[in-house]
Amino acid sequence: MEPPRCFALELPGCTLAHFAVGEQAPGARPDPRVAALLGPPGRSYSLSVPGAGGVGARVRAARLHQHLRQQLRRGPFQRCELRRLLGYCPDGGAGALQHGFLLRDPRDSPDTRQALLALLDACPEAPRPLLAEFSRDPLCQLWQRAWERRDGRGWQQLGGERVGPAPEPALHPVVPDLPSSGVFPHREAARAVLEACTSFIPEARDVLDLVDQCPEQVQKGRFPVIVIEGLDATGKTTVTQSVSDSLKAVLLKSPPSCISQWRKIFDDEPTIIRRAFYSLGNYIVASEIAKESTKSPVIVDRYWHSTATYAIATEVSGGLQHLPPVHHPIYQWPRDLLKPDLVLLLTVSPEERMQRIEGRGMEKTREEAELETNSIFRQKVEVCYQRMENPGCHVVDASPSREKVLQMVLSVIQNNCN
Repeated sequence: MEPPRCFALELPGCTLAHFAVGEQAPGARPDPRVAALLGPPGRSYSLSVPGAGGVGARVRAARLHQHLRQQLRRGPFQRCELRRLLGYCPDGGAGALQHGFLLRDPRDSPDTRQALLALLDACPEAPRPLLAEFSRDPLCQLWQRAWERRDGRGWQQLGGERVGPAPEPALHPVVPDLPSSGVFPHREAARAVLEACTSFIPEARDVLDLVDQCPEQVQKGRFPVIVIEGLDATGKTTVTQSVSDSLKAVLLKSPPSCISQWRKIFDDEPTIIRRAFYSLGNYIVASEIAKESTKSPVIVDRYWHSTATYAIATEVSGGLQHLPPVHHPIYQWPRDLLKPDLVLLLTVSPEERMQRIEGRGMEKTREEAELETNSIFRQKVEVCYQRMENPGCHVVDASPSREKVLQMVLSVIQNNCN
């Protein structure tokens, strides 16, 4: 018997509802929220990108997913509700995920169906998105019916499959996939992603050339290396400059200046590409750290922890309870990346951050905008920072005056670094 295909549907408040299509999952209880969203009144559709295999396929799938999200917010879809939908196998494992969307049309307009089929026609190259719609029979049983394009006969609906309850897995289904989709465990994993992008992002080749000039294994010098992390507007720029002046240290930033000119290009790409860019930036910075730490202390404005925390918070749907648990391997430092002596995490209250951001008036990245509008996302980023291990983060309250924060930071450095 073929196992059921399971889905995690993100609901308001960043909660998740799970359901299965096909054979019923044993031991699961019906979730009334699923019936309310998939059944009448109105009509719900699922649109998913098939699970990818190799790196090139993953990159193409991620870009297609991003393209679909953009299209589903335009035209006739604007009157519909759009929710995040993740397809997975109940036995877990990486590589079997289907990232997609649930589109709910409260009016059940035939124009919505036609617009979805037209959207699929505009995606002729593999992987073609998978479209299905939901209905309820007279016995109140939910069904899913897939659409398939048959040569010479256009789009046709296949036979229905039952929709039933599914238990919530112990681990969010996206977590096993993170090492190949955003939290890369070593340099080569991130490098392979940008290598797959060179045909449509010319700057990817420039980044790779710079990475390839860096030794694969570098050693830290005898002077301490301190990383300062934190959300934007927590005072990182001020603190890093003040600390480097006080310690007569070299100040480095990640991504480094040699690739930061292309940051906007990669920030507009899906997570897998964006995080590969930032990951490789960390390896370039590591080469600079190795050289500079033989001569003086080194202060680094962001490093691997920020790359990993934003990837986890972005890719793991739902709320804080759905994050990987404490001590999960995803929070461990990459085995081939130069490790700092100390990582400081600057924190301020959400209200203080908002006041500082409004005062700065600076252009925001997509993730910074998300931090402002989505308090759950901000909390997920903060919790991920605090769960990082080997090394972990020393939390510093950056709310007091600049002088007081500098004094606290220097005290922590003195107590932890020889």
